[in-house]
Amino acid sequence: MPKMKTKSAVKKRFSLTGTGKVKVKVGYKSHLLSNKSTKMKRHARGTFILCDSDEKIIKKFMPYG
Repeated sequence: MPKMKTKSAVKKRFSLTGTGKVKVKVGYKSHLLSNKSTKMKRHARGTFILCDSDEKIIKKFMPYG
């Protein structure tokens, strides 16, 4: 059976932690930042862990991740 392919978009946007959880960067931080509140920009600074239901969807696209 041939190897499964990893989705390129998922490969760029998500990464796995050591325990196998999916880590994501917060969106809406690339441009037009003058319109966004300081609070929103501060909360979007780091990364966060996806919930279990979304994690299952992402892991289907990362078969070897």
